[in-house]
Amino acid sequence: MKYDKDVRNRIKRIEGQVRGLLKMMEDDKECRDVVTQMSAVRSAIDRTAALVVSKNLEQCIRNEKQSGQSSDEMIKEAVNLLVKSR
Repeated sequence: MKYDKDVRNRIKRIEGQVRGLLKMMEDDKECRDVVTQMSAVRSAIDRTAALVVSKNLEQCIRNEKQSGQSSDEMIKEAVNLLVKSR
């Protein structure tokens, strides 16, 4: 699968968030602030994972429809990937 610019930019933003989180820890910031930032990072990763799975699923379904195959198995696999990511 090719990862488009949007997905790569999301990962770069997450990388920046993680660096900011590490800086907060090094600066002994309040627990509440650190945990809030951790939640933001986790949420960003979850949203990005869902985007990657959905784009991949969309492409696979298009390919299968062109070849006349059923997409049921692909849909199950995508759902399992999303469940595992949580």
